[in-house]
Amino acid sequence: METVRGSILTETGWVTGDLGFGRCVDRIEGRPTEAPKPPFVLPGFVDLHVHGGGGEDMMAGAEAIRTAARLHARHGTTSMLATSVTAPFTEIERFLGAVDAAMAAHWPDAARVLGAHLEGPFLNPDKLGAQPDFAVAADLDALRRWLTLAPVRVMTLAPEMDPDDRVIAAAQAAGIKVQLGHSLCDYARAAACLQAGCGVTHLFNAMSPAAHRGNGLAGAALAHADFAEVIPDLLHVEAGAILAARRAIPGLYGVTDATAGAGMPDGAFRLGAQHVHKAGGAMRLTDGTLAGSALTMDQALRNLVGIGLPLAEASARLSTLPADWIGRPDIGRIREGASADLVVLDGALDLTGVYIGGHPLPA
Repeated sequence: METVRGSILTETGWVTGDLGFGRCVDRIEGRPTEAPKPPFVLPGFVDLHVHGGGGEDMMAGAEAIRTAARLHARHGTTSMLATSVTAPFTEIERFLGAVDAAMAAHWPDAARVLGAHLEGPFLNPDKLGAQPDFAVAADLDALRRWLTLAPVRVMTLAPEMDPDDRVIAAAQAAGIKVQLGHSLCDYARAAACLQAGCGVTHLFNAMSPAAHRGNGLAGAALAHADFAEVIPDLLHVEAGAILAARRAIPGLYGVTDATAGAGMPDGAFRLGAQHVHKAGGAMRLTDGTLAGSALTMDQALRNLVGIGLPLAEASARLSTLPADWIGRPDIGRIREGASADLVVLDGALDLTGVYIGGHPLPA
């Protein structure tokens, strides 16, 4: 049995003491505290939207997924959803086959792959952002075929591409969390979907806006969403907008939306069929459009704390809340019986240790 000592963020608050674990958390011993001091022991990060990292784009196959999952594990991500981009159906099917292989591989040096996040192809072609230009209307037969290839946990679509709600209903019936994104839908359409249990993909980005008149998806999210992603790199969304969303959406959680340039020096990379470039900490198309991010979850934590969130809340928005959204009470929290997915941080919130299922990440 392993033991770590420090200020431990449990489900019920901070405890100063010892955490004992094997594959799962076995014991938490110590005293409650309102003044935690480093080292801080937090739940491992759960990233539900990540396209790549370490120079690799996940659409390239299982080994590319492994490379990205290794990079993000070194930055504290212990569980993740491999995320697609809009592509021809044959490429989406190859991607799902790679996700299934990645889930079966159990790599000891990489974040656990929980399944797929399909971002597209049922997106509005006039709101693609950096998505490749392969958007199509929602196709129920295609969705049914894809579900035979790998577990799909989250799917992003534009509701106007599914006007009769057939794909949304089928996806929800299959246990998929449907998220609205890359959409120009109006407030009423978005509100109806949100009230039916949908979430939101990268809030404020690639969607009809929040406004005092002519309100769109972003405004409906602030009024009605229970869960929504936000990219806390402070480039996609400024601090004030994150803080406003935090007041409005109880289940606001952070994702990286990381692409191949995460963890890499500046240079040229791929995002599906797109050529993207990393410079100044941002990933962009040649026309300057943001193209995913170079964010890692440890930096997301520092960013959230830096704009005023308490450390415990920032941690929850990167671990517990995303785990809750996809129905995984065994991860994203520290309690007896939960998976021993842990990050240890010093006073500067830099990582000093990562454990995935109780196994320390190899140096």
